[in-house]
Amino acid sequence: MRGGRRLFPLLLLALLPGLCHGRETAPGAVTCGSGAKLFSHVFLNWGGGIRLVSFNSIQTGSGQQSVTGVEASDDANSYWRIRGKSDSSCQRGTPVKCGQAIRLTHVNTGKNLHTHHFPSPLSNNQEVSAFGDDGEGDDLDFWIVQCSGTYWEREDAVRFKHVGTEVFLSITGEQYGHPIRGQREVHGMPAANHHNYWKAMEGIFIKPSPDPAKHDEL
Repeated sequence: MRGGRRLFPLLLLALLPGLCHGRETAPGAVTCGSGAKLFSHVFLNWGGGIRLVSFNSIQTGSGQQSVTGVEASDDANSYWRIRGKSDSSCQRGTPVKCGQAIRLTHVNTGKNLHTHHFPSPLSNNQEVSAFGDDGEGDDLDFWIVQCSGTYWEREDAVRFKHVGTEVFLSITGEQYGHPIRGQREVHGMPAANHHNYWKAMEGIFIKPSPDPAKHDEL
């Protein structure tokens, strides 16, 4: 029952009427409650389509759920729900501000994007994992959205800086062998550089509403 319950949020998002799937021709703000695929900007520039994923069957060196980068375009494990530090701080349909602290919750497993002081296995940077249960983890699940405008805009390249350890969510290309051959290591890096830019180019986005009491879908 537990696995089926965790799949329900993705199925619900997919069935809601009026939601917008796929790439947007007129990008708008990324909003709280939306489910997005996060693409590595540096691999897009190199002609690739590496996206952030997590698998509940694969563990990291510290024993937590793995977070990696893959190229498969139809991978349902690449949806992440945008949430605030608390549900009241990021109400559904509210645009995410640059500088705002958020949680990224893996839709299929209910675990949050997480990092801690543990070395990543391939690059010896800081391990990034998925942690928690049903969307609730700890204070190492918080990331600050770094962008140049007022709001996080779809298809804009943004950085995610970890609140607790101050590393940036990054991918530099190291590839795993068996049992996740070809998947790329995702890790935290202490310095801002071109390896830590990400784009929310595909997903299910909730339309902002001028009335905070009403949140319509696209």
